[in-house]
Amino acid sequence: MKRLIAFVILLFMGLSAGYTCTTAIISGKYTQSGRPLLWKHRDTDYLKNKVAWFNEGSMWAVALVDSEDEQYKNIWIGYNSAGFAIMNSASYNLNEQDTTDYSGKEGILMKEALLQCKTVDEFEQFLQEHKKPLGVEANFGVIDAQGNGAYFETNNYDYTKYSVNNKKIAPHGYLIRSNYSFSGRPNQGEGYIRYETASRIFYRASGGDRLSLDFILNQASKSLENPLIGTDNADLKNIPEEQDNYYYVGDCINRYYSSSSVVVQGVKKSETPELTTMWSKVGYPLSSVVVPVWGSDQGSLPDVLTAPAGENAPLCKKALALKDRMFPMDRGHGDYYINTTRVYNAENTGITQKLAPLNRKTFSRGQKKLNGWRKEGQIDPEEMKQFYQWIDQTIQQQYQKLFDL
Repeated sequence: MKRLIAFVILLFMGLSAGYTCTTAIISGKYTQSGRPLLWKHRDTDYLKNKVAWFNEGSMWAVALVDSEDEQYKNIWIGYNSAGFAIMNSASYNLNEQDTTDYSGKEGILMKEALLQCKTVDEFEQFLQEHKKPLGVEANFGVIDAQGNGAYFETNNYDYTKYSVNNKKIAPHGYLIRSNYSFSGRPNQGEGYIRYETASRIFYRASGGDRLSLDFILNQASKSLENPLIGTDNADLKNIPEEQDNYYYVGDCINRYYSSSSVVVQGVKKSETPELTTMWSKVGYPLSSVVVPVWGSDQGSLPDVLTAPAGENAPLCKKALALKDRMFPMDRGHGDYYINTTRVYNAENTGITQKLAPLNRKTFSRGQKKLNGWRKEGQIDPEEMKQFYQWIDQTIQQQYQKLFDL
């Protein structure tokens, strides 16, 4: 076993962080709420993230952006006023090496689509009619307010579509992608172990009728499992607080380069698209907390998730500061090793464990508020503003109280 672990570490240490993510789409036909879910656990070299609102066309949109992207040229997951949502995971086995040097346009293309498309079908037409080469190599995941959801494995000139409502393709009601494409060159790309981890987690949840927003936010997005080595979160929670336990995370869902974990929860066909919600863990997912985000014509957002042009969101700053405590080694390949007892431990004093009550509070209050609006058939702008004020105050107070941040 030691030889196997050593081999895995040596094999993957040479890989760049790049833009490597773990993502999933769940059909509303299989979720507990009856609403589709779009999940992106973002890995990137750009660790400073925030949420932005923009209105540059006939629709407004809210999306996760790089904090240093002053003009919001790129978005990484988001949704618009029509209830259309989009995200991506980079793929590394679709484009041929000699196709074109025009690349890295995924974020630009997603923003363009978010400001134009209202449905999954319109996005497919958007891809067909867009000027080629697209400058992309990605698995684009999309959902809409009509209950549709699909991945489009897209290269510079073409795409392959996988519908989450197709039982032959998604027999358990979900699709998962990491950093390779099923339609691409076999055995190339990245993220095979993360794909296996997510597949196991989702399969267990589907078997117990637990495919839900709570499952993604409080289980999948907190995973430190590695099926190749045979470790999971439960093993880590039994180690005493005072005992350092360095653990290789290069192939875990939560890695050093995980920068945010966001779920867009869509709506039922009978509901207004404005009830679409972006549940956002901005910053390192194991040291951040979930904040629900609703769009509006006024562009109101929680202060903890936003910042002036070029600046980082307050919640992201706090999450990154706590992440430094989890990754205390700053030389060599220290970013591949997390001290797990700073995350989970037997005394229940790990950072993620301390944040659990705050996570439950922001999540449950957000759900309660959303359920009330669902009954009313619309969002109350004043109630939303007051809720955001409560979110801002509560998160600031609790991070100060728990961690002196």
